[in-house]
This record gives sequence, structure tokens and C-alpha cells, in this order.
Amino acid sequence: MNEKITYKDAGVDVELADRVIGSLADRIKSTFRPEVIGKMGGFAAMFRPKWGEHRDPVLVSATDGVGTKLKIAFLTGIHDTVGIDLVAMNVNDILVSGSTPILFMDYFSTSKLDPAVFEAVLDGICVGCKEAGCALVGGETAEMPGFYQDGEYDLAGFCVGLNDDYDLIDGSKVKVGNVVIGLESSGLHSNGYSLVRKVFLDGGTDLLGRYYPELGKTLGQELLIPTRIYVKPVLDVRRAVPQHGLTAMAHITGGGFTGNIPRVIPDNLSVSIQTGSWTVPPIFNLIQHLANLDDSAMFETFNMGVGFVIISEMWAADVITEKLLTHGVNSWIIGEVVRGEEQRLIIA
Repeated sequence: MNEKITYKDAGVDVELADRVIGSLADRIKSTFRPEVIGKMGGFAAMFRPKWGEHRDPVLVSATDGVGTKLKIAFLTGIHDTVGIDLVAMNVNDILVSGSTPILFMDYFSTSKLDPAVFEAVLDGICVGCKEAGCALVGGETAEMPGFYQDGEYDLAGFCVGLNDDYDLIDGSKVKVGNVVIGLESSGLHSNGYSLVRKVFLDGGTDLLGRYYPELGKTLGQELLIPTRIYVKPVLDVRRAVPQHGLTAMAHITGGGFTGNIPRVIPDNLSVSIQTGSWTVPPIFNLIQHLANLDDSAMFETFNMGVGFVIISEMWAADVITEKLLTHGVNSWIIGEVVRGEEQRLIIA
């Protein structure tokens, strides 16, 4: 008789993830909004929106991952910040339309589940969801033996937001003379890490533990600073500024300034950005020096210290910057909307 071979023998422990999730049940439930119904662990999450609070409700969705920043987590053994990154990359995209993120789901996939790593990642997701006011309602944990390198995993996130159709911000009201307000980033956020790893780690991983005086921390600590979540401060700005005063927003993510700001302005307009109007964190100057990149290449890849942009009428700018400061978010007027079709983004 052939020896019995179980699923666990094949490298998949179907109960392990459930045990880890169960140990974090209270943490996960702490992210729940009142609209969440049903219990944890079902086949699908249930959420009863308060439609009565909306005259013309619109659901807004987004999906994103953390990219090769995960490689830094693998190399350092620090896994609690990339969960925050995962939430931030999604909720900040939802926020661009002026919408409120209401629910979040995650996908965690690995060859062999390491309970400590999974718990750290999931804990970070909970932290991010609480900061965004977004309920973590479910997800998927997949063990796929032989599919990933040992000690590695992949992450994806899925987010749904809610707004009213008449209250959506789509950039259609942007006009010449509007000002561009840049919101301070926490650092690199979650973009450009393939280039960052090429610059710093191509010869090995020794530099991750090196202390850089200009950074005030080790390189590994700098590279794992989580992406800033802008949800609460920006929604507070929306409440403080009349609807017609705020005309567009952009999340400065993959593609940097060049790939994101033109997405939210009409085709016949351009945005002029004035370099020197904000403080560029040292990490960007260090990368530029070591990679021998010009300003254009940097603005095409990185956020350069500005993780989110609000475009508004000039009269609303002071209210916006002051409101952001009450949330501990520094901001600057970094440019203006000008007429032109040839060059959608002008870095001056």
C-alpha cells in the first residue's frame, strides 16, 4: 500500500493562516466601521453602506501592491511597515476623487507561510486601515510551494470608497491660475525601488545597515519608512473648503510628477512646477548623486518629497495649508496651472 501523502506534506498548512488570523482577530475587528456586518471568516465580506447619507452614491475602487520595496523587507527581516504601504497605495488613490475609503481587502501569497512574518504584515495592514478609517473586511492567504523564493512573498490590496456623484473631483474644473499645493511625503513611499536597489544594493546588501549622517538613520531604516496616508487630513480639507475651491488632486506614485499630475488636468492645460519651493529630503539628493541622474529623470521616477498634490483656487490655498498643518502635514505652493498642450508638466 502506498504511503499516505497529505496536503501538509506537500507544503501547504491550511490551518496555520487561520491560527495567525485568529490571534489578530481583535486587531482586525478594531478596523471595522459600523457598516460591517456578519462575522469574520466567511466566504465573502458584507458591508451595509449608509445610502441614506448620500443623494447620488458612487462606489470608487482601486487595487495596487507594494512593488519591489518588498525586497528590502526580505533583506532586513522587517515586515511590519509594508502592510501600511499596501493600504496607503490604495486609499491614497481612492482619495484623489475626493472619496472616502470604506473597506479594504488584502492578498498575501508565499511558498511557505512564516507565522511571524505573516503576523507582522497583517499587523501593518491593520495599522494602515485604522489610520485611513477603512475597514479590513477580508482577504486571501495563499501558500504555493515552489512558486516563490524561500522567505519571499507578494502582497496586493483592494479598496472600495464611497462618494456622491455631484461631489466627485475629476479635474474638469481645473483652470489657468489654479495653484498646485504639494503635501509632504514621508520619504520614497513605494515607488522607484528597482532603481534604488540598483543604486545601493547591486554589489551586495551591506549598505542596508550603514548609517548615513545626511539621513539620520541607516539606509535600511530609510528605505522602509511607510508610505504616508493622506486620507484624514485631505478629507478634513474638503470639509473646510467649498467644493468649487478644490479642483483636482493627484497621488504622486509610480511615474513621479511626470506620470501623475497630467492625469488630472484638462488636455488644453499644463502645470508649471517651481523647483526650490519645497524641501527635498536628503534621500532623493543621495540617489540623484549616486545614480548621476538629471532632474528630469528624478521627477519621472520619484515623488521628490511631495507624495500628494492638491490643485485649488488661489483664495483657498491658505485654508488648505493651515488645515493640513493641524494634522501634522507640511505643504507648500509648488506651482500653478498654465495654458498649453505641448508640455503637460513643466519643471522650472
